[in-house]
Amino acid sequence: MNHHNVVGFWKTVVDTMMDGLIVVDADGMIVAVNPATEEITGYSRDELIGSPCTILDCDKCTPRHSDGDGFTCDLFKTKQIERRKCNITRKDGLVLPAMKNAAVLVDPDGNVTGGVETLMDLREIVMRDEQIARLSSALKGKDRFHGIIAKSRIMLDVFDLITDAAQSDAPIVIYGESGTGKELVAEAIHSRGKRKRGPFVKVNCAALSESLLESELFGHVKGAYTGADRTRKGRFEQAHKGDIFLDEIGDIPLSMQVKILRALQEKEFERVGDSTPVKVDVRIISATHQDLNEMIHRKEFRDDLFYRLNVIPIHLPPLRQRLGDLPLLLEHFLEENRLKTGKNIISINNEAMEALLAYDWPGNVRELINAIEYAFVVCRKGTVEKTHLPETIVGNRGRLAPRTQGVKDRQDELERVLQAMRQAAGRKAEAARLLGISRQALWKKMKKLGIKADFNG
Repeated sequence: MNHHNVVGFWKTVVDTMMDGLIVVDADGMIVAVNPATEEITGYSRDELIGSPCTILDCDKCTPRHSDGDGFTCDLFKTKQIERRKCNITRKDGLVLPAMKNAAVLVDPDGNVTGGVETLMDLREIVMRDEQIARLSSALKGKDRFHGIIAKSRIMLDVFDLITDAAQSDAPIVIYGESGTGKELVAEAIHSRGKRKRGPFVKVNCAALSESLLESELFGHVKGAYTGADRTRKGRFEQAHKGDIFLDEIGDIPLSMQVKILRALQEKEFERVGDSTPVKVDVRIISATHQDLNEMIHRKEFRDDLFYRLNVIPIHLPPLRQRLGDLPLLLEHFLEENRLKTGKNIISINNEAMEALLAYDWPGNVRELINAIEYAFVVCRKGTVEKTHLPETIVGNRGRLAPRTQGVKDRQDELERVLQAMRQAAGRKAEAARLLGISRQALWKKMKKLGIKADFNG
């Protein structure tokens, strides 16, 4: 590469680099800048060249221009490469955080001939750090208990019960509607309990068929059934010396309930396809959105298993019974979505807030999370308005009267499911999202309510 090409190459690099580049002479006067410097500082090239480097008012620099001593600067004195975070002042007066790298230029005799520095704009990085710090503060805030955000009296009582239950080794049942945070409660019990150094194993009983559930819970040996090409530990065995969380315990078939009862009573079980007992030491934390007493009455749940599991019951209130927590939850979810999306949506206007407070929240906190995520997709302003909320919320006729814990009003539930199905044009996954429940839970609701599987809205 000839000299002309080398010069052209470096000019291209300097002109296209994202960082600002500034060259000063021995008197501290700016003699060259690149286009990025103009972008970062707000000054034009003509305004910068011929001006002293102090024009940028860097808070970490100590340059001095005087008639007696000429130009002096720490960089020129030490002749050391400097790398430091600083703040400079743009032409428009904005203080801008920057990372500065500076090096002195010397001639062959060691005399200082000038200096060169690069400036990296740190605005986006500092802004992101501040967002992370705010979110971290929210996550660790006084209104947060192991991931559960609340300050209402009813939830503070739940927190006290969680703390007490965690110190026991007795089985626990967490009752609550879909989306109330039952899994968060189970995790809080484990992390505060005697078994916190042991495993915490989760099983979604509603998502598994009877045959899969048995293998999932108790494991199987090689050849136990078609496709069992190796011996596999079940979840009970994986949870040895820890806690196992059985979510939606009410969906476990009666035949499997017998085997879970035996594992509780005798602390042993057999893997599928094997007759050798496996000893296990686990504490069962279970959860359900159903009324187990009603299921016992219908012969759908064993009473002996119920009394074994239900030693410490914890009832989670639905969101409609703790609406005092709604502003706190909204503040947190707004901050969380700002961080995830980069959208600067900072508030919810009064009309939207009234709609949120009037809504029944059948999907509870999970539905609220979905609603805020939806609003962040469609909102192009800094404030969420009523038009940015899902139709299921803004089309609501008003909050329903609180219902007895665990008892569902069939007609209301049918109307909510049908409304979601119509809005989703029959797409089951979308309808489940609008209701704040899993797709498996939606299938079960449809079956229970007599809605045909091919219903398309």
